[in-house]
Amino acid sequence: MKNKKETVIVPMEEKHIPVLAELEKICFSQPWTYEQLYEELDNRTAHFIVAEADGETAGYMGIFVVCESSYVSNIAVFPDYRRQGLGKRLIGEAVRIALENGAQSLSLEVRPSNTPAVKLYSSLGFEEVGLRKNFYRNPTEDGLILTKTLEKAENKE
Repeated sequence: MKNKKETVIVPMEEKHIPVLAELEKICFSQPWTYEQLYEELDNRTAHFIVAEADGETAGYMGIFVVCESSYVSNIAVFPDYRRQGLGKRLIGEAVRIALENGAQSLSLEVRPSNTPAVKLYSSLGFEEVGLRKNFYRNPTEDGLILTKTLEKAENKE
């Protein structure tokens, strides 16, 4: 029996959405709904990807690319799959998607209190560029704006 599950990154499909809507409820105080996730299937600027571990949905990420900028809207990993490098893999895939679509930067917001996420993003080259006052609700908290400048030679992290 395998100790480590095989993980693949695939494009989000309609079949993933019910599980992702549940993951949103686990991870966020203002979760995206099934309908909101479903709408992104037809959005040309949206690139939603899913991490599957031995066929099970382990996490996902949403990225939007417009002109030379890209933005991570969602990144979430089920608790049983955390601290296994999935967040890093998803960010690496976001960088690849952004570069393929002509983006020169990748940005996201994160709660300052989400220390593990802040450390991960910092380790991957994201730098604090601003603050959105009272960006988050339940509880109210500012959002750190982090940005990574992308370079054409950069492929996968």
